[in-house]
Amino acid sequence: MLLIPILNIFIFCGMAVNLVRSFGRYGFGDSALAVICAPVIFYLISKKDSDKYLGPNVTMERDYMDEMKKAEKAGDKKKLERLISKNPYKKSFLREWTESIVFAVFAAAFIRMFLIEAFVIPTPSMEGSLLVGDFLFVSKASYGIRTPMTIAMVPLLHNRVPGLGTESYFRKPCLKYNRLPAFEEIDRNKPIVFNWPVGDSVYITSQRSYTVGQARRSDGAIPDRELWQKVKKEDYVVRPIDKKDHYIKRCIALPGDSIQIIDRQVYVNGKKAKNPEKMRFGYYINPPKSGISKQFLDKYDIAQNHADIRADSRGKAIYFLDSLQVAKLKELGDGVAVTPIVNTPQGEQLFPHDTKNYPGWTVDNYGPVWIPKKGATISLTPENISMYRRVIDVYEDNDLEIKGSKIIINQQEAGEYTFKQNYYWAMGDNRHNSEDSRAWGFVPHDHIVGKPLFIWFSTKNASLKDGIRFSRMFKSADID
Repeated sequence: MLLIPILNIFIFCGMAVNLVRSFGRYGFGDSALAVICAPVIFYLISKKDSDKYLGPNVTMERDYMDEMKKAEKAGDKKKLERLISKNPYKKSFLREWTESIVFAVFAAAFIRMFLIEAFVIPTPSMEGSLLVGDFLFVSKASYGIRTPMTIAMVPLLHNRVPGLGTESYFRKPCLKYNRLPAFEEIDRNKPIVFNWPVGDSVYITSQRSYTVGQARRSDGAIPDRELWQKVKKEDYVVRPIDKKDHYIKRCIALPGDSIQIIDRQVYVNGKKAKNPEKMRFGYYINPPKSGISKQFLDKYDIAQNHADIRADSRGKAIYFLDSLQVAKLKELGDGVAVTPIVNTPQGEQLFPHDTKNYPGWTVDNYGPVWIPKKGATISLTPENISMYRRVIDVYEDNDLEIKGSKIIINQQEAGEYTFKQNYYWAMGDNRHNSEDSRAWGFVPHDHIVGKPLFIWFSTKNASLKDGIRFSRMFKSADID
């Protein structure tokens, strides 16, 4: 069992505890040290002459328990009382509970770290496939278990300590990125969970996290006072890969693919991509003269969540609707109008944040963009460097400089570059209400966390007081 990854950690800890107990070390501190740092307790035992090997603890403890059972069965109360009073293996009530709780936390932390983790959908970017308030189980083994990089942390917390407003980990010591073999490949058009690629330097407010670049490019347009207070103080947090915020989106394109959006339709390698069944866009609604009944809204799940409606720059309501909802609204007649919103060019708010070389891009008309593939080589020019600069400089840890028309990588002029890992393109199903690859670019393979499995719980608006969506519980999260 020592050869089985993850399980071997628990087996080794059990063996270490039994070994120190075989030398008469039965105390809680001795057992705890055997789990936390076995070499230390082994060294202490070797240096203490009074610590003698008594025999294999597992066998000795089992034989002692058998003696107690025999005495109880034979009705020999005196012998039983003597055995109980002299029992070196007896644990107090407090110790029993402490060890149980520690083991439960230890086991849960390892299961969460390596195998399966529970996530909640906090934003509407994947509606109506995955809704705000859906709780998911995500398999971390499906795409290959990513071994821990940040190892000094508060168990069962991702990156923040609730109530304290501080990070839940220490950046050092840290380990290098490594990933065990995958059970399956990432498929096109399937949802994936990943660490937010650009979330390495972030301002954190009560509303959300903003990247340093995002705040700089917005030029004060983001309506969050807390953000701008932090910007003035340069109060941002730097995070390692595995402690960046978690995102869930649909993997639209794979390494080596070319992607383009034309009039809202995604094209991959020149062919129309399969659209999610409940893909949503933004619309203005002019209601019928008779109004829209609550029964109608409930039946077709229209404006059921706070995130389903947003005000535009003029204060006019935008509704995020799928094709069925649009059709049913139009069937009401009586003067109803459902008008698609028209997105104008968003300048440097869209990746690659370069309006000079990539002018006129919008969320509905975007690209083309080629997705980097491990081992592939591209030519680098002043015109395309903005597309791949962060990949080369940050994700693949090179020193990149631009001096006039020259591109310098690791102190050498470069006319081409060969990628070291695969990248993916991720987008939300709620296409007009999703901050995704169109805003921040590629998802590196080392940022992939896992595959969503199923919804195990769901609350309306992510709040129990608003009710539970029983109909969504135990549904697959692998939704087309």
